[in-house]
Amino acid sequence: MHIIVHNEQELDAVAQTILAQYANQRVFGFFGEMGAGKTTLIKALCRALGVVSVPTSPTFALVNEYLRHSGDPVYHFDFYRIEEMDEARQIGFEEYLYSGHYCFIEWTEKVESLLQESYTRVEMSIDAMHCRIINLI
Repeated sequence: MHIIVHNEQELDAVAQTILAQYANQRVFGFFGEMGAGKTTLIKALCRALGVVSVPTSPTFALVNEYLRHSGDPVYHFDFYRIEEMDEARQIGFEEYLYSGHYCFIEWTEKVESLLQESYTRVEMSIDAMHCRIINLI
């Protein structure tokens, strides 16, 4: 799936489309440079899932847990600051992956070898017109 986002106001509709298209998927790995919009898209996905609290980047905590209206958790990881994969293992990353709940992972390349075989790869970039390009694989 290839999506072009012209402005932030389009993100809620984009999030709905992604969740509908990948309805059976729970693990999403986000790839892209700093400023590509990974956290912003994850916030929109959380809104679409009915997360009660306001999502924030878990850069220092490594993982944030948000609750949906249903009471189910959504996990948001940010591995930008980790230096070794053991840091992810120490927080129980693999247990989160197999929980059956939504897992949104920023800086996935740092933990990719720990991921289950089936996850949705979300590649994000910015084009010359400052649009966000989202490719889901």
